[in-house]
Amino acid sequence: MTSWAGRTAAEIAAAVREKRVGPREVVAAHLARIERLDARVGAFRKVRAAAALAEADEVAARADLAELPLAGVPVAVKDNLAVRGESTRNGSAATPDTPADEDHVTVARLRAAGAVVVGLTNVPELCVFGTTEGVHGTARNPWDPTRTAGGSSGGSAAAVAAGMVPIALGNDGMGSLRIPAANCGLIGLKPGFGTVPADIGHGDWFGMSENGPLATTVGDARLMFAVLAGTEAGGAPEPVTRTVALSVRSPLAGVTISRPHRAAAREAGALLAGAGHRVRRADPSYPVWLGTTSLAHWTAGTAVDAEDLDPRRLAPRTRVHAAVGRRFVESVRGGARRAQLRERLEPFFAEHDVLLTPALARRSPAAAEWHKRGWLRNVLVNTAYSPMTPPWNLTGWPAMAVPFGTLPSGVPAAVQLVGRPGSEAVLLELAGQLEELRPWNRTAPLD
Repeated sequence: MTSWAGRTAAEIAAAVREKRVGPREVVAAHLARIERLDARVGAFRKVRAAAALAEADEVAARADLAELPLAGVPVAVKDNLAVRGESTRNGSAATPDTPADEDHVTVARLRAAGAVVVGLTNVPELCVFGTTEGVHGTARNPWDPTRTAGGSSGGSAAAVAAGMVPIALGNDGMGSLRIPAANCGLIGLKPGFGTVPADIGHGDWFGMSENGPLATTVGDARLMFAVLAGTEAGGAPEPVTRTVALSVRSPLAGVTISRPHRAAAREAGALLAGAGHRVRRADPSYPVWLGTTSLAHWTAGTAVDAEDLDPRRLAPRTRVHAAVGRRFVESVRGGARRAQLRERLEPFFAEHDVLLTPALARRSPAAAEWHKRGWLRNVLVNTAYSPMTPPWNLTGWPAMAVPFGTLPSGVPAAVQLVGRPGSEAVLLELAGQLEELRPWNRTAPLD
């Protein structure tokens, strides 16, 4: 039974379509792995064991089984997206424990494609921070359980990296897909604005938040992205020579990138150059106000999401974050700074097809009760280790984390690829070449 846990989504779907295995057997194998490992990892807030097995039987009985791109594939869903019949707690004690009447549109698309939702994954309260812990549990990096899986899609990333599911649904408002993907050795794709339906919280953090896939292979990421975007999944395209800008400079003034993370980006650039791409050192013209603008949007998004919640039931760091953000809500709502940033960076992307950077600045923080620590300490720790992601939420352009090499601690390292609007296929193409040139271990050795 357990042999199906650890397979890729593409492999599982093909086997189910060809009736070499049934959806129930696949789902049962993954549920058994969750039961065996999740006490050590903390990926799930809610495991839907009985419901998932019943849904697997429904998939097996579908008349269109042979056409389903995700036939029988177990999937985990981040606990800020509605799953029919389950509550959406968003990492908080302040949210209602009321079952959702309908699936979020992305969940509905996954189910329509044949996927089976096995559970909802842990997030930090209101998905604010780059570490995942709180009243519903702590998500740990399966490669090093003493470190956080990252956030805010930390539970989803931990579930995939531990082989509990082959793919998971997350979202990204300031790096919330790419940060945990980079920590846990996964592909994490933040699509560009409007490519995948958002509808996250109260206004998608002013349009900065996007739903996207977490996967262990580029092929699985491409497959899941196509389902989420409502497009046809194609295979890997023929390679095209791209102009790639390599930058190891932090976008945020005063934040430095550690040597191992700079080295990973440089080595990835060298591999792409060896594959025939035009790779050159070039830094985007990040404005000096990027840090304050990022903080204003980050906190203001939380202020809007917390409006209807009892502040007495929020963690102290969340209360402060929302209070800081309330003074910025009106100023960021118009999007003037975001438009200025896009205008400033567009010439750079007119010269370069893709930007290659480190995904993170340093290794992830310890897996600890960060929700009980002060707001400023949380902000400083988050900013110090993940400064590379926020600019691309502000612009609304696609960006992805790609595993590449290992850090001195033995956990996966990662790089970030960024492109102009509509370039998700280009990013996946380059990621696929990196995967071919420098394959990575797909899941952590927890057994």
